[in-house]
Amino acid sequence: MTSVIETTPASGPKPLTDGPQPRAILIALYAFVIAPFLAVLVAIPVAWGGWLSWTDVAIATVFYLISGLGITVGFHRYFTHGSFKAKRWLRVALALAGSLAIEGDIIQWVADHRRHHAFSDQEGDPHSPWRYGTGFWALTKGLWHAHMGWMFSRELSNRDRFAPDLMADEDISRIDRLFPAIVLFSTLGPAAIGGLVTWSWQGALSAFFWAGILRIGLLHHVTWSINSVCHVYGERPFEVRNGDKASNFWPLAVVSFGESWHNLHHADPTCARHGVLRGQVDISARVIWVFEKTGAASNVKWPNEQRLAAKMIKA
Repeated sequence: MTSVIETTPASGPKPLTDGPQPRAILIALYAFVIAPFLAVLVAIPVAWGGWLSWTDVAIATVFYLISGLGITVGFHRYFTHGSFKAKRWLRVALALAGSLAIEGDIIQWVADHRRHHAFSDQEGDPHSPWRYGTGFWALTKGLWHAHMGWMFSRELSNRDRFAPDLMADEDISRIDRLFPAIVLFSTLGPAAIGGLVTWSWQGALSAFFWAGILRIGLLHHVTWSINSVCHVYGERPFEVRNGDKASNFWPLAVVSFGESWHNLHHADPTCARHGVLRGQVDISARVIWVFEKTGAASNVKWPNEQRLAAKMIKA
């Protein structure tokens, strides 16, 4: 956890939250959470009916990779935890790419996640699945809360407390304000590309469904599963703070670009690689490695063998 989060002004600590989210944000949540969720549910029968082309697959894959890595490499490992330093052009590119995921504007996303780490699975955590207890029904309710329910009844994490560095950054503040425009591009851009490639309205509508709505929904649920599934199920080879339930869940490793190696991440939050054990695929770490080799990234906080050994739970 970066020191900026713990900074307390002379007048006393800033509150955890800024109050309930405005009605406009709640309405937008229903539009950009429920609609993609329904698209995921109907995707298989639609595909079975033949309404899926290689053009749709190509556009959806590109948008999934850019927006997904924008979240994992950008919003998460770089902006939230400072796992490496980036040149200005890369910093701006990562902020724009992560915003394409439509998981919220960048400053609020970072503030929420820093708050999560400060109070992981404790009082104050915005989305712990253990919120209601450990019984079957309590945990079932908690999993729903951690996965997506928390967004509909949340109090916004205090940006001044948890993300003052980003609020002071002119580039990031500008991208934060441009979030509504980025949402429109992420949603309608695939349709425009599909229409131009196929030169047809059918191609535009097909790309809108697969590379727009469905791609957004799939990425949402992969990301949210880190908050829910990866705090309940899986292995915990590394020691974490008392009460923290962060776990590794290997089935999500590829589609989450390495984020589901969640146990090491909570044991060592600033580490640029989350999958540190043999066989743990971490695509995000490889992308950071490429940035480092090309000079776009520097001061990368790679795993330290002695540090890992000290954190490993002894059998």
